[in-house]
Amino acid sequence: MSKILFVLLCALSLYAKTIDKDNNATNDAFSAQRQHLIEEYTTSISDIDDEIPSDNVWIKNYSSYLTSLEVKKNLEEIKDQISTLTKENKYGKNFDELSSLRSKENILSSQMTQFKSKDSAPFSELLTPPEISELPSINNPLDIFTGYSFIKQINNNYDEYIKQKESLAAMVVLLEKKTAIYENLAALQDDNKTQSNLEDLKKQLEKFSVALDTINITESVYKKRIEVMEINLNKKIEEQIYKLIKIGIIIVILFVILFLFKLIIKKYIKDNERFYTANKIITFVNFTVILLILFFNYIENVSYLVTILGFASAGIAIAMKDWFMSILGWLVIVFGGSIHVGDRIRVDMDGMVYVGDVMDISLLRITILEDITLSSVMKNRRAGRIIFIPNNYIFTRMIANYTHNSLKTVWDGIDIVVTFDSNHKKALHICKEITRKYSKGYTDITRKQLNKLRSNYSLKNTNVEPRIFSFIEPNGIVISSWYLTNAYGTLTLRSTISMEIVEEFNKADDITIAYPTQRLHIDTEQKMMPPEELA
Repeated sequence: MSKILFVLLCALSLYAKTIDKDNNATNDAFSAQRQHLIEEYTTSISDIDDEIPSDNVWIKNYSSYLTSLEVKKNLEEIKDQISTLTKENKYGKNFDELSSLRSKENILSSQMTQFKSKDSAPFSELLTPPEISELPSINNPLDIFTGYSFIKQINNNYDEYIKQKESLAAMVVLLEKKTAIYENLAALQDDNKTQSNLEDLKKQLEKFSVALDTINITESVYKKRIEVMEINLNKKIEEQIYKLIKIGIIIVILFVILFLFKLIIKKYIKDNERFYTANKIITFVNFTVILLILFFNYIENVSYLVTILGFASAGIAIAMKDWFMSILGWLVIVFGGSIHVGDRIRVDMDGMVYVGDVMDISLLRITILEDITLSSVMKNRRAGRIIFIPNNYIFTRMIANYTHNSLKTVWDGIDIVVTFDSNHKKALHICKEITRKYSKGYTDITRKQLNKLRSNYSLKNTNVEPRIFSFIEPNGIVISSWYLTNAYGTLTLRSTISMEIVEEFNKADDITIAYPTQRLHIDTEQKMMPPEELA
């Protein structure tokens, strides 16, 4: 009986050992699998952390938020300690510790000022869309470019905001994955660190999720606002484009009219100088009309501008009086018809005399080409210069027009002196015949021109025949011969007539040309007297 019991006990003992071995093997396998899962979860968490950029603005902002909470917490603790030590410091105890705490309090307070409101509202700056400035006014064609630039700017701001939204959405996805992994990891290893990390991660995910919901709503409102502004701005731009097209059509029509007017005046005005002046006047009027059209179309408050110009005109008139007087002079010249392009004029400027042909009459000045004239020969000894004469000289200086209107001739005179014993009557006759011979063509032309001028001017003396005068001078009798000649070629005819008169006078035996002479009288008797008598 005892043997049977012993065998049974041995069998039971062997069976128990077999079961223990199986349980240990199962536990070892479960432990190995658990450790393998922990390593996989840890690796996954590490991979997710690697996917998050170190410079991600959302992570940085959230880190600043956590830091601000920590600083706030520390500041409150220090304030509590300071309050406690202040109550206990009735007899001057703990003075050094109190001073140290107050220094820390100042440091933490300055840090809290830097963090501003991040402790209560994380991501506030990132969630706020870029500020949209006021809609620019589109009042002229140049503002069209401003409008398109504004549209491009707000669209770029919107694109940047969308990029921030996408970055936040990606962060939320990563945080959700990381939270799920941490929950699995916390189920495998129940330690305080894992639980603490899981709680922090859930709080972070909650903040990021709320921020994502907020940015979705804000982005929708922001997009609608941009669309409304873009529609209004495009409408204003279209209005300006249509307005610009209308004005462009009007300007083209004005240029066509200008071209037709130029064809008409070219057909009916044969004089090149008159055609040039008429052409400039038409061009000026055309461009003035265009400027007025642009002015009244693109100036919003014309009356306000006129008022400002009215107050400013006094100062402007003083500062730029010469310019204004030149413009007024231009109006007098062009519309008064006193000077035309191509006319030969004489201008006295600062003691100098300039004679030349008008090449251009601009808004501010007259441009003349100086020619070789008697003034050049006798006074300036220069010619061929381009002279610029301010238009205001028409009011203050002597300007003589040698070829006004249809008159193209001028009187020129030659003076020659003969001795008192010369046959002055014969000399007068010679001068008259010679001047009549060479000026006959100009005399006939001048007679016709003066007849045309009678309709505009009162002409009393219209004698165009050569005039010969004689005067008594200390050196003899001066014979002054006056005749009509071409205003553009006075020196040529003057030279021809002068040489012809000298030749005729030299041929005559009873005519002697006089010139300044001196006669020396010597008293021979006084010269022969003794020195003592002279004394």
